[in-house]
Amino acid sequence: MKFVFIIGDAAVGKMTVGQELAKITDLRLFHNHMTIEPVIEIFGSYDGKTVSEIRDVIFRNFAASDNYGMIFTLMMDFDLPEEWVYLEHVKEIFEPYGTEFYYVELIASQEIRLERNISENRLQHKASKRDIEISNRRLIDDDRNHRCVSYEGEIPFDNYLRIDNSDKGADVVAKLIKETFGL
Repeated sequence: MKFVFIIGDAAVGKMTVGQELAKITDLRLFHNHMTIEPVIEIFGSYDGKTVSEIRDVIFRNFAASDNYGMIFTLMMDFDLPEEWVYLEHVKEIFEPYGTEFYYVELIASQEIRLERNISENRLQHKASKRDIEISNRRLIDDDRNHRCVSYEGEIPFDNYLRIDNSDKGADVVAKLIKETFGL
């Protein structure tokens, strides 16, 4: 099995690239808001414990399946040790099945991400982002309070690709990922 982590800052294009990569491979997309949105709808607010538990059930059952592989998108604060622990936690679920892991980090400026924050595709799949003023404020605050872009050479994993997708369409980025990793 293959597992592709797509990591990046808010509105950098993780889900959209994942959608395009799923179209040209046999990988299945599991973007982070597939669990966040239903939990917000049910609980009335974000509940991290519930989101994590739902994700773990999906990961365990998917890992044991005959599927080719998964694309999982997430935002990561590189300064928080628990974020690195979470990556390892996900890997531990899949490792017994001989899974190969791939890491893609997408980067783009805040200006570009604010433009992408209001894209039709994003708003269609992420109800919690539809209040543009709040969503833009959250993006700007996250940039101020979290380091969601790695330092050069910081990522220790094999099969790592860092892409500045500021001026690249999601389809182009997906093809680059597919070709680089032979997916």
